[in-house]
Amino acid sequence: MMDGKLDGLRVLVVEDEMMVSMLIEDMLEELGCLVVGPASRLDEAMELAKDAEMDCAVLDVNLGGQPIFPLADVLRERGLPFAFATGYGDAGLREVDKGTPVLQKPFREGDLAKVLGELRAKVS
Repeated sequence: MMDGKLDGLRVLVVEDEMMVSMLIEDMLEELGCLVVGPASRLDEAMELAKDAEMDCAVLDVNLGGQPIFPLADVLRERGLPFAFATGYGDAGLREVDKGTPVLQKPFREGDLAKVLGELRAKVS
């Protein structure tokens, strides 16, 4: 799996469940990526999205009952590609977010690598 394509990719992780967040971080490190964050709350994630150096993001759609969409809008304005991580597929997404890659929870490292490859291709 390690072909180096994702080496050094800076990925913002936004996930409110500690265990899931740690799992994603482990997968990213395994793939050679650098973890930005992780953030478990929307306000925290918004701060990171404004100034942190990153290439892309993996976003939990629902943070303790708060939808992640304000963050998605900030990332879109910055031209940063992102993927949603959710147990609901694209059912819970807004019209503007259709077509955004979705990681169906629970996902495996291979699924994450595939989506990150798509995101990396969009990083100019």
